[in-house]
Amino acid sequence: MTARQFSAIIFDCDGVLVDSEALGLDASVAFLKSRGFTWEAPDLIRIFTGYRDDIFRRKLEDAYRDIHGEMPDESLFEGLIETRRRNKHKLKAISGAENCIRTLRDQKPTIPIAVASSSRTPLLTSKLERTGLWDLLAPHVYSADLVAEGKPAPDVFLYAAQKLDVAPGTCLVIEDSVQGVKAGLAAGMTVWGFTGGSHCFEGHAERLTDAGAARIIENFGRFQKGIKGLTA
Repeated sequence: MTARQFSAIIFDCDGVLVDSEALGLDASVAFLKSRGFTWEAPDLIRIFTGYRDDIFRRKLEDAYRDIHGEMPDESLFEGLIETRRRNKHKLKAISGAENCIRTLRDQKPTIPIAVASSSRTPLLTSKLERTGLWDLLAPHVYSADLVAEGKPAPDVFLYAAQKLDVAPGTCLVIEDSVQGVKAGLAAGMTVWGFTGGSHCFEGHAERLTDAGAARIIENFGRFQKGIKGLTA
């Protein structure tokens, strides 16, 4: 499919629109090391990015069991989440995201835009409001807690396409995680990998390509050039 055939654009949120994936990352590494893990920051990004909370929690608990031979108590997951939340005041929009969305609204008003995220609805709303993006994107902001399965299942992308009243095969997805790329492809959509977040360590682009991303977009300037001829 060429860029001229896309009839909708669906953005992931964390790591694409807001630079949240790296918030508190070093503190999270330290927290987990105090509980027997040996992961470094790139490992956390590689293992967990893109998952809904329930899947994230299950993978974390399974890893703890592999290390200690028993399941952890509630303090593991809750403590890790609290460690990350201490840095929420540092949250910023990804550079160029606001300008890109405004430009799309002005130049391509017939092409709908949506957000399809693994974040729970209250957190997703809060992140977009705090970074000034909510009013540009509402009401088409959809969380994976609205559907049965989180990424890499296609549910949230199919839900967004249904709400936009467009065929999934005509949608362009912008994703920063392997799980998100897989979800978009499973929905029958074209997926471009995004590496403009501060969590994109060495090898990130290659992992997105290996997962099936049709193109790698390093920043929103490149994205806008890539869709320059976009029409409904």
